[in-house]
Amino acid sequence: MEIKILWADDEVELLKPHILFLESKGYRVLPVVSGNEAIELFQKEFVDIIFLDENMPGLSGIETMKRIKAINPHIPIVMITKSEEEHIMEDAIGSNIADYLIKPVNPNQILLCLKKNIENKKIVTEKSTIAYQQAFRDIALRMSDRLSENEWKELYKELIRWELDLEKIEDSGVADILHNQKEEANAIFSKYVIKNYKQWLTGESADKPILSQTVLKDKLFPELSEKHTTFLFVIDNLRFDQWKVLQPYIHDYYHVDSEDICFSILPTATHYARNALFSGLMPSEIAKKYPQLWLNEGDEGGKNQFEQELLAEYLKRYGKNIKFSYSKILNIDFGKRLLDNIHQMLDNPLNVIVINFVDMLSHARTDVDLIRELADDEKSYRSVTASWFENSVMYEMIKFLAEKKIPIFITTDHGTIKIDKPIKVVGDKNINNNLRYKVGRNMNYPEKEVYEVKDPAEIFLPKESLLHRYIFAIKSDFFAYPNNYNYYVNYYRNTFQHGGISMEEMMIPFIKLVAK
Repeated sequence: MEIKILWADDEVELLKPHILFLESKGYRVLPVVSGNEAIELFQKEFVDIIFLDENMPGLSGIETMKRIKAINPHIPIVMITKSEEEHIMEDAIGSNIADYLIKPVNPNQILLCLKKNIENKKIVTEKSTIAYQQAFRDIALRMSDRLSENEWKELYKELIRWELDLEKIEDSGVADILHNQKEEANAIFSKYVIKNYKQWLTGESADKPILSQTVLKDKLFPELSEKHTTFLFVIDNLRFDQWKVLQPYIHDYYHVDSEDICFSILPTATHYARNALFSGLMPSEIAKKYPQLWLNEGDEGGKNQFEQELLAEYLKRYGKNIKFSYSKILNIDFGKRLLDNIHQMLDNPLNVIVINFVDMLSHARTDVDLIRELADDEKSYRSVTASWFENSVMYEMIKFLAEKKIPIFITTDHGTIKIDKPIKVVGDKNINNNLRYKVGRNMNYPEKEVYEVKDPAEIFLPKESLLHRYIFAIKSDFFAYPNNYNYYVNYYRNTFQHGGISMEEMMIPFIKLVAK
């Protein structure tokens, strides 16, 4: 497609070499000698980009630009001037120009400017596609090896980096290839977890990740001091890719001091993973040590009512006899009240704030048709998360804390995965209703397609009876009952769920931020 350039300069005869050069490259140049002619032509003919001389008789370049922007604010405009005066640059940049060039300009400068502003998407698509094709082979070779815990973390980070890069391009084919490679990685990762999970918990494996029950002890407690305050934000369901789309918003206020990946325990569900996070104990240990603070699957009531009490006990066990606050933001009204009173927390060595938005988003996406449309795929799911954050109470808190030079930490309890393949499970009415893990006595299922734990005590989960067992979905599978099977499968397929084994659910971010 021919790219048309409107170029306004009162010394148009001096543009001849540039015009010939650009025409030789396939561009079409429409030269005019004044701002008024530029506006008149712009109203008659479509152009892709406009070059404006800043110092023209009659309408100046700045005034011409303002009038053209009033007609179409999205047209890219490049200001060209002989002057290097700062106020002229500021006026132009403040009017949202695409670029700013100082005379004399050479043809290659113009060409670079055009490629940056007009052909950028095409060039990025071509270069990203080639780069990923080269990386594809390297990733495939690495996945064929026996990866260590650190190598899995680096592989996952690289897959996320490519996912975020490739979502910006127009070639859906290469994105499909990445999706398939990520699915293959999840299949191998599931085998890796199944093979090593029990040894991680018993300490028999030297190559093990930081798991939920030691995250705070290993990553947060060494940073605590009575001499200064620290804030910990726990965003329920926050995946590593979602953290990466939030990071640019935080960049103006904080720099990333460290960015690590820890592992959620199984089940990757709030009841288990977040209680383990705040207690420093595995679920069976909580049930034994603090029976009044633990509810089993079949018990009535909220399963995370005692996080503050568990955290208080955790701090005491490790000699952290400090004053701390704990808050859970479940709705915007409470969040606003918390923001209004945040200055009262500044004397506490530790302030923990749990935010449930992403968890509510994943559930709403399952139950609310409008949210299903807004978060239809991974890209839009991240986009909705970023939109929430940009307008959230948490973002306002971060800005306030940055002014006070207060370090903050961001983490989560587990992530989510977009589910696709149903696995039939038959069981009695007492089986829990989570789609990614099941616990109960009488269950029938294809054993080779799940991670089966016949003795929950082996992975430090409460054992409600001798016959109770756990099964976990792997990759993007989910459990479905035979009753109303087709309806059930169609309703839940392509929703975001948690509880099972996947990189997205288990590999959780832990971020330390230091104010700029």
